[in-house]
Amino acid sequence: MSAAPFDTVIRGGTVVTAADAVTCDVGIRDGRIVALGSDLAKGAREIDATGLLVMPGGIDSHVHIAQPSGAGIVMADDFESATRSAILGGNTTVMPFCLQEKGVGLREALNGYHALAEGNCYTDVSFHLIVSDPTPTVLGQEMPALAEEGYTSIKVFMTYEGLRLRDDEILATLDSARRSKQVVLVHCENEDAIRYLIGRREEDGDTAPYHHATSRPIAAEREATHRALSLAEIVDTPIVIVHVSNREAMEEIGRARMRGQKIAGETCPQYLVLTAEDLDTEDFEGAKYVCSPPPRDKPSQDACWQGLETGVFDLFSSDHCPFRFEDSAGKKTEKGRKSFRWIPNGIPGVGTRLQILFSQGVATGRIDVNRFVELTATNHAKLYGLYPQKGTIAVGSDADIAIWDPTAKGTIRNADLQHGADYTPYEGMEITGHPVTVLLRGEVAVENGELVAQKGQGAYLPRGQSSLFR
Repeated sequence: MSAAPFDTVIRGGTVVTAADAVTCDVGIRDGRIVALGSDLAKGAREIDATGLLVMPGGIDSHVHIAQPSGAGIVMADDFESATRSAILGGNTTVMPFCLQEKGVGLREALNGYHALAEGNCYTDVSFHLIVSDPTPTVLGQEMPALAEEGYTSIKVFMTYEGLRLRDDEILATLDSARRSKQVVLVHCENEDAIRYLIGRREEDGDTAPYHHATSRPIAAEREATHRALSLAEIVDTPIVIVHVSNREAMEEIGRARMRGQKIAGETCPQYLVLTAEDLDTEDFEGAKYVCSPPPRDKPSQDACWQGLETGVFDLFSSDHCPFRFEDSAGKKTEKGRKSFRWIPNGIPGVGTRLQILFSQGVATGRIDVNRFVELTATNHAKLYGLYPQKGTIAVGSDADIAIWDPTAKGTIRNADLQHGADYTPYEGMEITGHPVTVLLRGEVAVENGELVAQKGQGAYLPRGQSSLFR
């Protein structure tokens, strides 16, 4: 008797890509999709997806894992816990940041970061490089060499003392990235304005978590966004403006596109469902929502939704940056209790990103399922050099697939997320739609909502050029 022609057949589901939604079977062999059609031959394993959505596994291209966060501060997630939560949430690839600390070369930083990830991942991973010390060696030798090895994205900061680059350093980094065809992600906030406002708040005794938001106003993000776009225009290189929180910054992106610049925009769940008022709570609870840029107000929420609907935003990412709340090495630092200045910036979200957008976007009719796939998988793969290996359901692509029940009702609970943080800012949120089965390169990793994969099945992904360079 001959072997089955397929290792696995997913049968009878609605296959959704960024372009189409059709009812058909998916045939998988050797980790890849090899057939799409009706009445495919029987597979060694059969998965009945009748009444379900068969979508590409999510790609979360903005994730912080095991990142150095300052003296006495410890990030809540290592690669095991973060990727475990990610795959339970329907993601099959995550893209964390490898942070170059001052005085350390990019290659040395990467070696250490790879060692943390090796053998510990449930999803596939690929790293962005954070440049904090753009020495001539880094810009002239390391960045070009690493680009050749598939490290094709760089991140720079305009805020956080010790991380931020001066304008001339940003220009030099952008110019090096242009020559190496590495796309640059930019965190846009004006550090000088923020430091001034922090000082004023502390002088006035306004040190509670809520004033993290008042010290980082929309104008500080808008100005930095305009400046980043201007610097990119000067050296003629594409950039990604990450975690945009408001209409004013969106308008800067729109104006740059009208000038002909190649720009991608990204927003995150916190800007759709949280506001600055969530930081204004008693007993230091507001520290749970401290992230940068901070959540804004209802008009800014509405603007971000509009940006997802109309194409201002190409990417929907979590900006997962987790710290424990009940922990002196997390949100409740001794200094943080005295002033918001010292509260670690960041919130967990890699396990909830997809459910929030599906529930608040698809289930409410704000976006359709094709736009959902585009925002959560396809555009990430295209912008960061993984397409069509990842981010779509097509013959030849990796069989990274999330099978969703679009009508399932549930509630977000931290106890279900299996990350390293001891809270979620979305606790108690009612959701509609949930991934029930997840496959990574053809292997079932989540079955009936339960993790069945073993740690270490995730692989590292070298990448090609961003679509912004084409």
